[in-house]
Amino acid sequence: MREAEVLIIGAGPAGSIAAINLAPFRRVLMVERSATATPRIGESLLPAARRLLSDMGLLESFLAEPHEPWYGNRSVWGGTEPQEVDFLRDPDGHGWHLDRLRFEQWLQVAAQKRGAELWQSAVVEKLEREGDRWRATVKAPDGPLTISANLIIDAGGRAAQISRKLGARSKTKDKLVCAWEYGCDQQNSGRGLTYVEAVKDGWWYTAPIPGGRRVLAFHTDADLLRVSQRETKKGTLLERTRSVKELSGLLSTVGFVADDRPGFAIAHSAMLSPCAGEGWLAVGDAAISFDPLSSQGLLNALFTGLAAAEATESYLKGDSSSLDEYSQIIRGIGDSYQTHLAFHYAAETRWPRAPFWQRRQPGIDSATLPSHASDDSH
Repeated sequence: MREAEVLIIGAGPAGSIAAINLAPFRRVLMVERSATATPRIGESLLPAARRLLSDMGLLESFLAEPHEPWYGNRSVWGGTEPQEVDFLRDPDGHGWHLDRLRFEQWLQVAAQKRGAELWQSAVVEKLEREGDRWRATVKAPDGPLTISANLIIDAGGRAAQISRKLGARSKTKDKLVCAWEYGCDQQNSGRGLTYVEAVKDGWWYTAPIPGGRRVLAFHTDADLLRVSQRETKKGTLLERTRSVKELSGLLSTVGFVADDRPGFAIAHSAMLSPCAGEGWLAVGDAAISFDPLSSQGLLNALFTGLAAAEATESYLKGDSSSLDEYSQIIRGIGDSYQTHLAFHYAAETRWPRAPFWQRRQPGIDSATLPSHASDDSH
């Protein structure tokens, strides 16, 4: 039996941030399914993160990491000519293109330095409420482990498996998925800019990442993703950009060469309801997940991790209303996000009858619409 005041299930960015802020004052134990931080897409961190990192005493250490500055966005959206928006007037300065794997490892180390205990290759197999505490049965490398905790934080990502077991449900807003592949730039140009280009059945994205590398991704709805795009041969996505005029020109200029097999991920918007209850709450993608077009995923992980830590501390001090207040904060974020996302999608009007864009017209809940067959045109 291990005693903890807070058990955090999941050691990604949101879970690690919650641990970083709680560990100096509470006994915190983190349980992570993976043996190490695993590579995943999502490498853009908005300028507003600077204030959060500073408030948590992490900014100096973060700036010492070899991430790259993100100065702005270039896009072909709502028309045929590229447009640019930069962060020059942003009071927080520029954002960052991250080495995502290194970033997650850095956060985990920071949490442990502040006193959190991390168990990797560990899975919660059973969770029971006993009085005002939780009893978790964990499958760990050294054998079964039982953990007793006052509060549970679900940081398990979009699946939100723990929250679902506790009765919460996730409301998805669309069917967005993402296919991506990584590679290297042969020319040192185009750094510092995220690039987005809309096409008939979705939108493309590319961004430079540290080490002279680059990520290339295509976003569409799950039922519109053609079989050919599920191939695992490297270079599959790059080959498909040949008909995407501006994007193919950029990739040619930087000399992008794919060097890894494509990956696929769910990328839809979703909101967990409720996202907190008696003795538990959810953070990051488990609580609310964002369309990658917003670039808010990592910023949301930092913010909700910090907000969850504050709510947890108040709860452990006897303020039973703090978890409800946390839920209200998450709902407010969700409402604002949906308004802004709808505005950005509404700006693209070139293919009003194409299923992907038709589903994103104002007032449409695309998650409830029937599937359509996709054509081959971009």
